[in-house]
Amino acid sequence: MGRFFDRLQPFTLLILRLVFGAALISASWHKVIPHGGLHGNNLFSAIEKWNHYVMTLGMPAWLGTISALVEFLGGFCILLGLFTRLFGALITITLIVGIAKVTYPAYDASKYPLAICVLALVAAAFGAGMLSLDRRLSIE
Repeated sequence: MGRFFDRLQPFTLLILRLVFGAALISASWHKVIPHGGLHGNNLFSAIEKWNHYVMTLGMPAWLGTISALVEFLGGFCILLGLFTRLFGALITITLIVGIAKVTYPAYDASKYPLAICVLALVAAAFGAGMLSLDRRLSIE
């Protein structure tokens, strides 16, 4: 039985990356892409709104830009298995700060961010696996 699950490991890491990357992109889309798409004068309005929210938490606005881009670009990179360990670590840090500043101590509000944080930690610790651009480009 153990051998069967051992053979599943490359596919399991692929599935984990696909679901995790899609969740990150979905959660950060509104922070980066303005409502209505990328056109006209509202190109930066989504990040500006996110920066304003971050400032209400007592943090500098530039951290909002960094957190939004780490989640958004990191989601795409993790989906592809590119720079997986780096973005896993950066997303872990981003989510720890987010949990501490936004959802803690309400456990119900922290469950989803905690689960995503653990996935980020797993990605940082284990890497992208055999079926990834990291492996193909010998980045790991």
